[in-house]
Order: sequence, then C-alpha cells, then structure tokens
Amino acid sequence: MDNRQSYRPDVPVRRLLDTINNPQELKKLPPELLPQLAQEIREMIISTVAKTGGHLAPSLGVVDLSIALHYVFDCPRDKIVWDVGHQAYAHKLLTGRQDRFHTLRQHGGLSGFPKRAESCYDAFDTGHSSTSISAALGIASARCLKKERHKVIAVIGDGSMTAGIAFEGLNNAGDLNKDLIVVLNDNGMSIAPNVGAMSSFFSRKLTRPSVVFLKKQVENLLRSLPAIGEDLLTWAKRSEESFKAFFTPGMLFEALKFTYLGPVNGHRLDHLIETFNNVKNLKGPILVHVLTTKGKGYEPAETDPTGFHGLGKFDPDTGEPKKSVSEVPSYTQVFGETLVRLARQDPKIVAITAAMPDGTGLVDFRQEFPTRFFDVGICEQHAVTFAGGLAVEGMRPVAVIYSTFLQRAYDQVLHDICLQKLPVVFALDRSGIVGEDGETHQGLFDLSYLRHLPNLVLMAPKDENELRDMLFTAVEHPGPVALRYPRGRGQGVAFSSTLSKVPIGKAEVLREGQDLLILALGASVYPSMEAAKELEKQGFNATVVNVRFVKPLDEPLILSLAAQHGRILTVEENVLAGGFGSAVLELLADHDLFGVTVKRLGIPDIFVEHGTQDILRKKYELDAAGILKHALAILGQSAQPKKVVWGTFN
Repeated sequence: MDNRQSYRPDVPVRRLLDTINNPQELKKLPPELLPQLAQEIREMIISTVAKTGGHLAPSLGVVDLSIALHYVFDCPRDKIVWDVGHQAYAHKLLTGRQDRFHTLRQHGGLSGFPKRAESCYDAFDTGHSSTSISAALGIASARCLKKERHKVIAVIGDGSMTAGIAFEGLNNAGDLNKDLIVVLNDNGMSIAPNVGAMSSFFSRKLTRPSVVFLKKQVENLLRSLPAIGEDLLTWAKRSEESFKAFFTPGMLFEALKFTYLGPVNGHRLDHLIETFNNVKNLKGPILVHVLTTKGKGYEPAETDPTGFHGLGKFDPDTGEPKKSVSEVPSYTQVFGETLVRLARQDPKIVAITAAMPDGTGLVDFRQEFPTRFFDVGICEQHAVTFAGGLAVEGMRPVAVIYSTFLQRAYDQVLHDICLQKLPVVFALDRSGIVGEDGETHQGLFDLSYLRHLPNLVLMAPKDENELRDMLFTAVEHPGPVALRYPRGRGQGVAFSSTLSKVPIGKAEVLREGQDLLILALGASVYPSMEAAKELEKQGFNATVVNVRFVKPLDEPLILSLAAQHGRILTVEENVLAGGFGSAVLELLADHDLFGVTVKRLGIPDIFVEHGTQDILRKKYELDAAGILKHALAILGQSAQPKKVVWGTFN
C-alpha cells in the first residue's frame, strides 16, 4: 500500500465491511472477495488508531488470519483465545463492533483488548502475554467434561512464546491430548526483535561439525557441476532460511506431542482457509505455524514495526506522530538519560528489560553499553532471578519493568531478591493510573504487593528531578529497592546540576499549616499542593508532606504531625487495600495514637477501566479538585480542634 494514500475519504463508499455484523455474514462472502475485505479492515484500523492511538502493527499483521479463522470456524460456539490481545482489532471488527470501533480505547468505549463483558465472541480476557495456551487448554478440558464438541483455538504471537507459561501450557496440552488448535503467529518479532535460544535453535543444529562437513561437501559437489552448478548453489543458499523455518518448529512441537502443520503464508487467505478447513477435522493437539508480516499493508508500520507496535495519535497519510506542544520530558525519558549518566560513572551498573527496551527508555543505554544491556524476552520471572544472579557477583542490576508486569514475578522478588537482601533496583515504569490500555495495564497494585516484603525500600518521586536523585540513591543502596514512577510527562521542573542522595525513609514537608495534614505520594504530590492553595482561599491552612518513602515510612515525622493536626488525608495512585494509606493507619494503631481522623484517598476495590489519565484521575477524585473536596469534608466534620490522645497500652 502506498503510504501516501489518504485514509480520510471525502465521499462515503459502501464497503464489504459495512455488510458484516457477525461471522455468519462473513461466511456468505465468496472467497475471491476476502482480499478486498482485508484491505478495508486495514484501512479502518489505520484511520481509527491514527485518532485514538493503540496497537497498530500487531493488528495489521493478523487481518488475513482473523478473516480466515472466522470464515472457517463457528464462533462464538467455537472459542478463539487471543494472546495478549493487542492484535484483536480485526477480530472486533468482524464480530459486531465496527459501529463502535471509533471509540477504541476511549473512556466508555471499546477496550483495546479482548473482553468477555464486551462481546460473546471474546472467549477470555487478555492483556498480558503468553496466557492463551493455558486458558484455551482449560476451556478445552471443560468442553470435554461437559461432553461438548466445539473447537478451541489459541492464537499466540512468537514473542509470547518466549515466556515460560506458554511452554508449560504446551507441555500440559501434549500430555492431556485434548483437541486443541494452537496458531503460532510468527512475524519474526515480539515488541522488540526476538532474542533468546528459540531464535537460534536451528542455527545451532546446523553448526554441528557433522552438518557443517556435509554442507561443505554438497557445496563442492554443486560447484563441480558444469553450467548449472552455480545456479543450484545460489538457489540452495536462498532456500536455507526457509529450510530452517520449516523444520525447526516442527521438530520442537512434535516433541511436545503436537501435530505440526506449516509454515503457512499468513497473508494468503486461500492457503489459510484450506489449512483451517483441514485442521478442524483433526483430533488431538495441533499447532499451525503461520508466517505474517507485522504492520502488513501500511508501509510506515512495515518499515518500523517496533515503532508502530503501540503508539499515540499520528498522521495516517505519512505515519508521522502528532507532536505534543510540550517540551517537558517524560519520566521514562528522564529515567533512561539518568541511568546512562550513572552507568558512565559505575561500570557495575547493568540494565535488564523484558522485551521493552523502547517503552522503558533503555534504547540509549543499549547503544552505549551493549554488553551491559540484557533483553531477556517476555520473561519477567526470569528477569528478576537473572538480576539476582548478577547481584551476587557484585553487579548493580537495574530491572526496568512496567508495574503491571512485575506482578508476574512476585515470588522471584520475594524469594530470590528480598530474602537475600540483594542490591537489585526495580524501576517500575507506568505506576499509578496508566490510561487507555485499561484494567490489565493500570499500575495500581505495586505499593500493596511490595510494601510488606522485608528488606525492600519502596519509594516514589514527586517530579522528574526527584526521580533522578532517587535513581542515584537506589543504585548506591546496599539492598533491594523499588522505585515507582508514572507514565507521561514530568512537572517541568528544573534539573539540579548534580545528583544528590535522598535520605532513606525521610519525608519532605512542602507546606506548613495547622488545620489539616495531607500526606501525598508520587504523582499525587503536586495536585495536593494545588488543593492546599485552594484551601487557603477558603480560610484553611494545610500541611503538605511529600512522603517519598512508603517503606520505610518517616515514622517520627508522621506521628508528630498527626498529633499536632488531628486530621489526615492520605493521597496515592494505588488501590487502597494494603497501600500507603493503610501503612499510615497501621503506624497510628501501632503507636496507640487515638482521636486522629484519617481519610484515605486512592483507588477503591475495583479494576480501573480504560480512559485518559486526566479523565480517570478526575473520576476517582485524585486530581486537585477531588483532593480539595475530601479535604473540605474532613475539615467540615468539626469546627473545634481535634483532641488527640496517646494510648497507654500496647
């Protein structure tokens, strides 16, 4: 497709896509019209994501595959489980959601991922990678117990196959011998180019001495043939990569007791439909290897599939992102630049990512320190324990993992790092309210799942300058540290000329008052300061504290200020259960400090939906207006000073 083609048609044209509201209507189309439908779907995905942002390249790569699956199988009776789910946009368009597709990832609109509550065609909620095979096997096993006969299909990307849970699912599926179809969408990439042993499996086989000797003998034989020898040799060399791709997966999956079929061209609808028609009549576990091009049909995405994996709004005619007028750097950018600066001074600093070098700001680190940069693939559990191994040998590993993904390595953080007091830094990008990716990606649990771990320091900066100092503090600390920071741009503060250590466990009083104590953490600090200014206009003076550390808390300061004020408002972008506010309540209870009114402001016991950060912060009253509202409610409880009593018993 010519990337200069306009994706803003002036005159509405009746499309094939307009006639399809469900897979049953899709089946009525003759096969020769399906390529046209694929083109229309791609155009709609491009024009929509250009306005909403989202996962473009993965979805474009599986348009033909999505059509073929729904053309052959009988959904929703047959179940399709999409791994990760960021490649399910075509699936949504084919299952009755095209009239709402313009609301993709918008608050109150369609989710960017499969969601059972959204459609009966979504068999399983997904957002994190590598879960499809296990979920599909569970669905298939339940089908057998209920004596039903429908098909179950798991569609998994090759990047997701690097995760251990994918192979756990394959191993169990082969052992149970249930009817299960696994479609391996092989586009040669995950979010970043594939790394690891899987990618080099066949290369290692072909480098065995015996194979190398045989290869050389064949090469010499071909060269000796008159006239056609060189042509045959050229053909053989060009065929080698295809030869590798064909045999390697088959050997592997057959060993796991799967019937292997493929590879199949993922953009030849006739081949896909024929293959799936054959497969649906087979028994037992089957793996269909499909070769696709990430970003297929849109030149900018095909040229830069990593850059177009997940992106914000862009110009669909050129592929250029719509630039923000703000020159304030993002927290991710500041983190990456600071880590490079620190690594220049300390050769022991190494960086680890789980297939997200771009998203975590590690591209510059990778370029400057290639031997000290480790992309382990989509393997958070391995990443954490790998960091532990580096740490015991004197290195200073910084594991940069989104808050929502570190959840997957909870036991490794506990058992392999904290238990041994290893100096590993967990840089938790995208902590707090993340936005349009919704429930599966909000970083709203890390304070709760980390603060109770012994030996761990847990901190959050109020702005990008404090992030720099906290990172410096973290890499110098002799034990494990978790540093959480939000998605998006910083506060626009000036940077200090030098980096300074932040005293462990020491909070910072930003504003002094006598009517109310506001204890704020991280992204909540500046809105709390705004709320305090508004309170002053209404005749109240509040003390605002940048807590900085959830563990250890600045206990002397908090207890002293609590006794002086008698009224406390805690503010955090985290679930309330077990979060920072809970830590404050525990502190007051442990020291028998009675008579203090405490209001905790955070996320209630729910999963937060998708929407912009501004919309969600307003909805959950974590913006300045919401903080002001709750501050006034506390102050309105009594016009008289609170009487605070210290307990006399333990």
